[in-house]
Amino acid sequence: MEFNVAIVGYTAGVCSAICQFPQAYKVFKTKDTHSISLGMYLTMTIGVILWFTYGVLIEDMPMMLANGVGLVPCLYTLYLTIQNRRAHKTYGK
Repeated sequence: MEFNVAIVGYTAGVCSAICQFPQAYKVFKTKDTHSISLGMYLTMTIGVILWFTYGVLIEDMPMMLANGVGLVPCLYTLYLTIQNRRAHKTYGK
């Protein structure tokens, strides 16, 4: 039996991609982003964009898929966090 390293990549990608969805779902349901760190989500979203870009550059499908899918909830959560901070003027808090 031959070991297929792509399985590891796809499995890691699925885990990385789906881990963002529970937070995004909670934000979608409650619209509450008060306890979310803006700095952390900004950094995370930039990281996911860079990992996706890296995957494109090296033509690595598991990396592109995982980060492409994971980018959706990251961007949504980041967007709502920024919108809520603007509405309540709590950027530095």
